[in-house]
Amino acid sequence: MNQAEADVVRRVFADYLAGQSSRTIAMTLNREGVSGPQGSEWGPSTIHGNPKRGIGILNNELYVGKLVWNRLRYIKDPDTGKRVSRLNPESEWVLQDVPELRIVEQEVWEATKERQRGLAYVPPSETGENTLNARRRPKHLFAGLVRCGCCGGGYTMISKDLLGCATARNKGTCDNRLNIRRDALEKSILTGLNTHLMAPDLFKEFCQEFTREVNRRRIERSTDLESWRSESQRIEHELQKLLTAIKTGGPIEAIVSDMKRLEGRKAELTELLANAQEPPPLLHPNMAEVYHQKIAALYRDLQSEETKAQAAETFRSLVSRVDLVPEGGTLAILLRGDLAAILRFAAGKKNPDVLSEVGVLDDLLSQASVVAGIGFEPMTFRL
Repeated sequence: MNQAEADVVRRVFADYLAGQSSRTIAMTLNREGVSGPQGSEWGPSTIHGNPKRGIGILNNELYVGKLVWNRLRYIKDPDTGKRVSRLNPESEWVLQDVPELRIVEQEVWEATKERQRGLAYVPPSETGENTLNARRRPKHLFAGLVRCGCCGGGYTMISKDLLGCATARNKGTCDNRLNIRRDALEKSILTGLNTHLMAPDLFKEFCQEFTREVNRRRIERSTDLESWRSESQRIEHELQKLLTAIKTGGPIEAIVSDMKRLEGRKAELTELLANAQEPPPLLHPNMAEVYHQKIAALYRDLQSEETKAQAAETFRSLVSRVDLVPEGGTLAILLRGDLAAILRFAAGKKNPDVLSEVGVLDDLLSQASVVAGIGFEPMTFRL
């Protein structure tokens, strides 16, 4: 048993029973430099966790000498591909007494449970109880995409209209206490998507660089294809010579060995040639103009209740992250967009003359997760 960690656990229980909130306890431990579980920072959820799942310091039955198995099962979400947990029925749990591991007295544990019930703490709904919760649309236009430029933590709603750094407010490990009105932030982002992204001059430069890169790869690919075809023809010629040698009574073992080697290489070349892709199409020069027309239409759709949800979903697909950085007492807004998504959105599926396959971008612009791709720079708006 790690005595220092056990003392921290006992302290958490004592502070909680003394009336402190899980948020206050977490901030105090962080301020004192006490390491959290696995060396991470303390947060309110680290303390109060989820009683039904046995998660969180206050709910870990191991501290009272009970080991619980099979409380949770893990499955793969078919929509996201991520591994998610589900709560098993209590009848399927397996309990084992391990009194030698107890570090919290029973009366302390029971008093903690009583206070939790008195506060009527209700954790977020179990995903297993309502699978629609995980797929619920974001309440606000860019919810979950706004981050603190100091610590990387999320900017969350701290009142009806204000967003603030969750780490600064809940953990106390970030000094960024600047807030921003949600409507002002959304207006700035929408303005930025329209006026800064896909600016015609920048996009023209991007198209030129993109075209040069495509042409360079076309030359490389063409050289490879020609080389493979030539080698395949040489192998075919060599195989014919070996067949002739067999017919004239040449050394069978040596000839067969050479034939196997050549046949193997020929199979490799055949597969390479069969899977070789044609060079990707070029970007249409009017894509920037088309983009702005579509953004304007999206903005109009955002004003209508009938089309608002779909328009919001499209807007969110164009933005990968929004960083709020304190500068001179105000917040600078650094908007980052998904370049592949932006170009695919501008291209659309009905125009065969423009790039519409995101895979091409993934191949050519592996670093294009931000709009700092060739010819573009990240956009900064100051309020």
